[in-house]
Amino acid sequence: MRSARINRQTKETNIELTIELDGRGKTMIETGIGFFDHMLNLFASHGRFDLVLNCKGDLEVDGHHTVEDIGIALGQAVREALGDKVGITRYASFYLPMDESLAFVALDISGRSYLVYDGGEMAPMIGSYDSELTEEFLRAFAFNAGITLHAKVLYGSNSHHKVEAIFKALGHALHDAVKINPEAADELPSTKGML
Repeated sequence: MRSARINRQTKETNIELTIELDGRGKTMIETGIGFFDHMLNLFASHGRFDLVLNCKGDLEVDGHHTVEDIGIALGQAVREALGDKVGITRYASFYLPMDESLAFVALDISGRSYLVYDGGEMAPMIGSYDSELTEEFLRAFAFNAGITLHAKVLYGSNSHHKVEAIFKALGHALHDAVKINPEAADELPSTKGML
């Protein structure tokens, strides 16, 4: 089973996280930010990842450190769980509709970290979640996982739906990219010979 455990402690956050890439979408998540808990639950459920996450962050300041540091820890965990990456599908993309909103995520488990993000206009806050932090989370996740990640909301009017569509699409795309390709299960998916 491809799994990893990350313990990350700073003066701003204390994070304990475990992920199982070949799971069933079971979660136990507590970040202190209700909407973010909801998004991470959706990401893991739609990705079929078992995710246990507990974070104590300096929410008296705001949610930035909590969201960004969870992105860092989750990216590190995915990278570790992938191991040598032999046999993975590597590339994947997914369109996801959420009522009036439509989001698209494409990614490459390339070892080259990059983020292109276009969430469009958002309400400043969704509950106690600062909508600007979606980009911060995705950047931290992509750069620590070693993933090239493109995420775009094509259209929509409800900020909750837009962010939800991004997280669900990310779960689906990552699920497809980490799958073992049965036609090349013993091969590294790179002409360079490394990822």
